[in-house]
Amino acid sequence: MSKTPSYWNKAKKYLSKKDKTMSSLIKKYRSPSETVLTTRKDIFFSLCKSIIGQQISVAAANSVFLKFKKKCNNKINAKNVNKLSITQLKSCGLSRQKVKGIKSLAKQILNRNFNPKLIPNMSDEEAIVYLSKLRQIGRWSAQMILLFTYNRSNIWPVQDIGLLRAISKNYNKKYLPPESFVNLLNKKFSPYCSVATWYLWRSIDPEPIQY
Repeated sequence: MSKTPSYWNKAKKYLSKKDKTMSSLIKKYRSPSETVLTTRKDIFFSLCKSIIGQQISVAAANSVFLKFKKKCNNKINAKNVNKLSITQLKSCGLSRQKVKGIKSLAKQILNRNFNPKLIPNMSDEEAIVYLSKLRQIGRWSAQMILLFTYNRSNIWPVQDIGLLRAISKNYNKKYLPPESFVNLLNKKFSPYCSVATWYLWRSIDPEPIQY
């Protein structure tokens, strides 16, 4: 895991001035161990975890991921995944579509059709489009990668159920919160929507989210 993003403290001050609710959340989760957006800086690992976690509970995803990791001899990389058969991957509890997504990802990493080194030089939207070309990776998954793997500062994943739930809870809005209000917060929190997102998630989850 890496250290806190360089913009984190500046973002906390900015958001605290901009919004009373955000200021309260930042004060509530102020201990060093709780105010860190961590990353593995390993995009293949994170993409695999993202694919595995789609449309299943956190507990189920963790269970499948542990089995997947064991199949990879505790080293999740493209070479190890590429060696595994479809049957071996399905035995971890993966659906056929997720197996195809993970196998495709491994092959594209190995043949360099997908080059993660290009992403740091892309804008957020360019990177989302590039990542979304991968099988089983949509806009939400791409945003999670930019947030957790690349620590981009201004990601606002409006398709994320957890974020929408947290907005409803903290701003006394019905679920789903009005799109106009979500967009208003987006403008208010920019250029530090990633930090705002993290604190909103934290308000409804006892454990900091990681990918």
